[in-house]
Amino acid sequence: MPIEITQKESTGVERRLAVSVPADEVRDAEEQAARGYATKVRLPGFRPGKAPPAMVRKKFADAIRQQAVEKLVREAYEEAIGREQLKLVGQPHIHDLKFEQGQPLTFELHLEVRPEVKLARTQGFRVQRPARPVTQDQLTEQLDAMREQRATWTPLEGHPGPGDLVTVVLATPDDTGALKEDKERRLVLGGGQAIPGIEELIMETVPGQTVERPVKWPDDFPDETQRGSTKLVRVTLRDVKRRALPALDDAFAREVGDFDSKDALVTAVREDLTRNAEHESDADVRRRLLDDIAGANAFDLPPSWVQRLIEAYASAYQIPEADRQRFANEFRPVAESQVRRELIIDTLAERESLGATEAEVDERITEMAARRHAPVAEVYSSLQKADRLREIERSVTEEKVFKWLLERNTVEQL
Repeated sequence: MPIEITQKESTGVERRLAVSVPADEVRDAEEQAARGYATKVRLPGFRPGKAPPAMVRKKFADAIRQQAVEKLVREAYEEAIGREQLKLVGQPHIHDLKFEQGQPLTFELHLEVRPEVKLARTQGFRVQRPARPVTQDQLTEQLDAMREQRATWTPLEGHPGPGDLVTVVLATPDDTGALKEDKERRLVLGGGQAIPGIEELIMETVPGQTVERPVKWPDDFPDETQRGSTKLVRVTLRDVKRRALPALDDAFAREVGDFDSKDALVTAVREDLTRNAEHESDADVRRRLLDDIAGANAFDLPPSWVQRLIEAYASAYQIPEADRQRFANEFRPVAESQVRRELIIDTLAERESLGATEAEVDERITEMAARRHAPVAEVYSSLQKADRLREIERSVTEEKVFKWLLERNTVEQL
């Protein structure tokens, strides 16, 4: 398409292109759209497709113009991107569209392109690898977590306390001020399932007893209209159960896995914690090295990538809509650092030919199948269905990039 493209003022990774489509191209597009309408529309007194073109154009003028505009804009956009050889990273936006009879069609394209990441310096850095020895407290915490997974609940006749499971019926004032009972609830005290004042009232009660007294709502209660208010609350405690943890002994070790004794279980847990600590230290080294490279090689970031990452984390953390802007402002530096690291990895993988090969991905899947004691084809099929093959490919690529970097930089063990 013989369109005119004019580069306008651009900043960072953002580009603005002024596009003009000649008037004769606009006229041809309208005529083509009109012919298409003439073959399919039905007008009174005419057989389908036999209505005079002039009558069709008059009756469906707006629809014909809209179809012509959409076609012209799409083709002009594709022509502009190809001619300018732009690598887009986000959806383009069209602004200031002008489409007048007998005149060229003009509009502005606002684009976001992939930044040019040169990475002039990637070696000679010195980073520290933090030591993460496994402590006795960490070991105890992990073993206790395993015991809690197999805990049992036993009835309790006395006053409940933090960590106890209670069945209660609560009554709070309705709009008229009268106490209205809610449905029966099961709560773990101390778990934040009820406001502190109500939990305190529950802990003053024994099974089968009903008590009531004024309770003050906390100053940070989600409903602003109820913050700091005091209301009469009635609590009926149905029952109390206290969690009993199994003993950490040989029998427990045999129950949780293929362990002959408690000592074997403890050893396995310590080794697992040590491996995790090693992985965390490796991740720290990678982050610090990439941050040092980023500090020595300035480049622009695509705002849309940063925004998408912020939105993904906001959804993952289930941030309420009212708090999204505050979260975005606070999380933006973290998102920018992550996008910057990913761009460095992508650039090195492309520049140094470090991308994962098909054979390397297959080898990784074979290793996964061996660990799972499952057929390779079955593991591959499950990864494909879960859309995780790209994740495997990315993991292999990152490992190759970091291997390349670690060969050219110094890591000091703390």
